[in-house]
Amino acid sequence: MAAPSPKHQEGLKAARLLMVLSSISPLFILWAIRGNSLIPDLWFVTFFAMMVILPNVFLCLRIHTAKKQADKRILTVGKAEDHRDHVLVYLFAMLLPFYSEDLGSWRGLSATVAALGFIVFLFWHLNLHYMNLIFAVLGYHVFTVYPPADDGNPLSGKKRYALITRCVSLALGDQLVAYRLSDTVYLEAKT
Repeated sequence: MAAPSPKHQEGLKAARLLMVLSSISPLFILWAIRGNSLIPDLWFVTFFAMMVILPNVFLCLRIHTAKKQADKRILTVGKAEDHRDHVLVYLFAMLLPFYSEDLGSWRGLSATVAALGFIVFLFWHLNLHYMNLIFAVLGYHVFTVYPPADDGNPLSGKKRYALITRCVSLALGDQLVAYRLSDTVYLEAKT
């Protein structure tokens, strides 16, 4: 009897989690500014400052490590979907509702932390760890790219990935050199 084929597992789990946390750092900034009547400001602001600084430092280190180790791939575009609209969805679906949450009672704070935990899990599980306001501010665009289906590889055209690039559009057959930030997120190398 043949063994079942192993399911593809996304690698770099800790990197993905920290990239998710860096993507929600604007919310942590807003909460630090807003404050809380239950927890002293020194602890509250220090905690959220660490939640902003550490994941973003990690993201910068991950980019630096990928460049230093020349962890590059040549990516060929089959189909590309522009996801500029994801930044708007991200802002309106997450930042604004969470900012208005009541953090002044233990129950409200607990419910908000639980909801944030669900959001972090969903971002991590659905591979939305590329959604980062810093990339948008720096002029990058995010595309979901499907490799061409006709290159002889049975997985081609099926395994999609996110490409963070300064290109405003991608066409069928475009080839780009990109650094691997995770198994499904790539940052285009400067040419």
